[in-house]
Amino acid sequence: MLSKDELFSHLAEGHAAGVTVVTPNRRLAQALNLQFDDFQTKKGLQAWEAPDILPFGAFVARLWEDALYSDLGDKIPLLLTPAQEQRLWEEILAEADLLAVPPAAAQCRDAWRLLHAWRIGAGPGNEDAAAFGRWSREYQRRTKGEVDAARLPDLVLGFLNGIKRPRLLVAYGFDIVPPQTREFLASLSYVECRPEKTESKSLRASYASAKHELEAAAAWARARLEEGRGRIGVVVPDLARRRKEVARVFSRVMRPGCNLPGAAAAAMPFNLSLGEPLAEIALVSAALDVLELAARPVAFAQASRLVRSPFLGGADGEMSARARLDAKLRRNLDATVTLPKLIAAVDASPKLRHHLEAIFSIQQTKEQTAGEWARHFSAVLEAAGFPGERALDSAEFQARAKWHETLGELAKLERVSTKMSFNEAFACLKRLCADTLFQPAHFADGAEAPVQVLGILESAGLRFDCLWVSGLTDEAWPLPARPNPFLPVALQKKAGIPEASAEGSLELDRRLTQEWLHAASEVILSYPLKEQDRELAPSPLILGVAAGELALPEYPRYRDLLFQSRNLSSVEDAKGPPVAKPEVRGGTKVLADQAACPFRAFARFRLNAEALEEPAPGLDARDRGKLLHALMRCLWAELKTSESLKQDFEPAITRAADAAVRELELEGRFAELERVRLARLAREWLEVEKKRTPFKIAFLEHKQQIRISGLELSGRIDRMDRVGEEHVLIDYKTGNPNPKVWDGPRPDEPQLTLYAISNSTNLSAVAFARLKPGDMRFMGFSKDKDALPGVNQAKSWPDLLAAWRREAESLGAAFAAGEAHVDPKNDLGTCRLCDLQTLCRVYEKYSALEGDGE
Repeated sequence: MLSKDELFSHLAEGHAAGVTVVTPNRRLAQALNLQFDDFQTKKGLQAWEAPDILPFGAFVARLWEDALYSDLGDKIPLLLTPAQEQRLWEEILAEADLLAVPPAAAQCRDAWRLLHAWRIGAGPGNEDAAAFGRWSREYQRRTKGEVDAARLPDLVLGFLNGIKRPRLLVAYGFDIVPPQTREFLASLSYVECRPEKTESKSLRASYASAKHELEAAAAWARARLEEGRGRIGVVVPDLARRRKEVARVFSRVMRPGCNLPGAAAAAMPFNLSLGEPLAEIALVSAALDVLELAARPVAFAQASRLVRSPFLGGADGEMSARARLDAKLRRNLDATVTLPKLIAAVDASPKLRHHLEAIFSIQQTKEQTAGEWARHFSAVLEAAGFPGERALDSAEFQARAKWHETLGELAKLERVSTKMSFNEAFACLKRLCADTLFQPAHFADGAEAPVQVLGILESAGLRFDCLWVSGLTDEAWPLPARPNPFLPVALQKKAGIPEASAEGSLELDRRLTQEWLHAASEVILSYPLKEQDRELAPSPLILGVAAGELALPEYPRYRDLLFQSRNLSSVEDAKGPPVAKPEVRGGTKVLADQAACPFRAFARFRLNAEALEEPAPGLDARDRGKLLHALMRCLWAELKTSESLKQDFEPAITRAADAAVRELELEGRFAELERVRLARLAREWLEVEKKRTPFKIAFLEHKQQIRISGLELSGRIDRMDRVGEEHVLIDYKTGNPNPKVWDGPRPDEPQLTLYAISNSTNLSAVAFARLKPGDMRFMGFSKDKDALPGVNQAKSWPDLLAAWRREAESLGAAFAAGEAHVDPKNDLGTCRLCDLQTLCRVYEKYSALEGDGE
């Protein structure tokens, strides 16, 4: 057993000493390299030979490569890449008619690795294990003459005498050593070296929630960094799932204002050990979108992203034109978009059209090899002008290089696969990008960020000046058993795989907990007290650590720094100029928005603020409303009176449904389905109309100019019936209308009440016509009893109309005067479906959401 100082002394002798160090994983190898650099620096050296430190898997692959290029080369099989292994398993499983082939193939790869690493023999198992046995025999047959990573150590072991071996092999930081690894190391007469234990002060801390816990960890890391601590570790158990949240919180705490538009890009003092999937990087996502659009219809959101993407040719010069084009496309295109349709819709962006046409000219539909598809994909991107005109920044440049590597990995699949269709090739490429983690390098000269944010297993064997381990609840730690489903569980337990049983997992996590407690001079073990409304408890593995509270400094948010540094103050301007002309666009919707929130009405109808539309598949609520109104208009334009309901009205229903469908230009099978649905709805509604006293239609969808508080608003009344000498006002609704929306103050839907007070002469009832299948009825108020079936008689009809007038005049006067304060009627409930939140910044007004605004 070597001490670390002895190890570093051997490494300091340089390559002539023939010392090689292998570690269980890449992160530990990087950390040991940096520690050796510190060791050499403290001796006053400015230059030295780089040590030979690498992960065990890389060491075995290097020995294989040495053998391949030696005199033994003709006897050495070629090594399959991970992507080639995955493809072979997928082809085998596809022949077995499995539904979820890619994830099952990944589990088969893992089972194959465990089978060799832990020397798992044959034994009784379930149906899954039997199926894996058949698949693995087929996999072995297909890989005859080649080798994969699972079998590579055993292969290299047979050629060790014919290649150069290190004089001294050191196994550093190994805790769990599978039999395959142990046999390989033993054949090279290795010596062990373990990280030194540190005398530490440990503390167990609890926080209200996982969010508060993460913010406390970030504040602690910054405080220790400002104290001059050189190496700080923060362990987040579910880092893969919370990566974006972790990056946001640490960025906000470490460097407030870093995410402001135009802020200079700079390396952060922290590093997240897990990168993002390459497919989620903007440049690569754009490339995948281009390739997909070139071959098949895509969702409108994808087409919209491409139109606005900076990674297409001509994007900088046509930036404004393409933004306007996107707004136009949202109104004119369907929920799915094909390349020809997009080309036809592009008018004012000639460079974009040129690149799209170039893509269309090289479309490929024939089956090809993976290598040919990789070359075709490159040609498509070249035709698209990828990656755009502007110079790429460092992270984008690295992402493009990684993209090219991934295309290379796709091309290598032709070694193990036959010709494939576009769908197969594109699926392989997307999966490669999703499985490849990308982390751009920000620190030069191999330097490392002082704050390291790690997952649980990545922290094993590492040493820090101070360490924080979060999320240690009894549910999360120890980790639950995770046996591979394709290997008999009994055999996995017998082999000693820690994850195969609860006992093994507990023992492993107990050792890892003890490892943390000796990994730094200061160790904080923390856990959240609640997850939403559910109470959480600390892990039993940390109960032996003394509980306490941690004093942390309060770091200001960026808005606080902004106000302090520039001596800014808040000025509330809640009133705009009065309305100059009585004619106001927006119709009766103006008063509805004024009632909901004065700022909403001002922004929409004075500032012309509008949200961008996005096409939805099928009919949206607005289109269904148009269909309904068209149906009722056409139906009553033919029927005209209640007398017609005594005759056969089925032909009128059929004609009305057909006219409504034609009006919205619906086609094919979808149009036929809508005709049937509308006819059924009309049939059910007319049964309600039959119960009324005799009436006749006065007018349908009648346009009317309404004057209120000096404003002129345009409106359209759905329907007015004449009953005797009086009128009944009717408005169609498909949802769950309630006459309470007419109540003040600030009525939710003042439209119908506005029509009522503008047509109050001889008006006897105001009602919603609820056209909801299974529950159709009239809902509203009437002057006399039984004016409409189901409508309530008002206590005082004149008083009701007078109240509606007062509310309408109050809202109209406020809008005309320019009232524009942010005052949602039902607090944030009103804002939930509003599209102006980023303009009014309503969340800054409510302390309930304080802290989420940045």
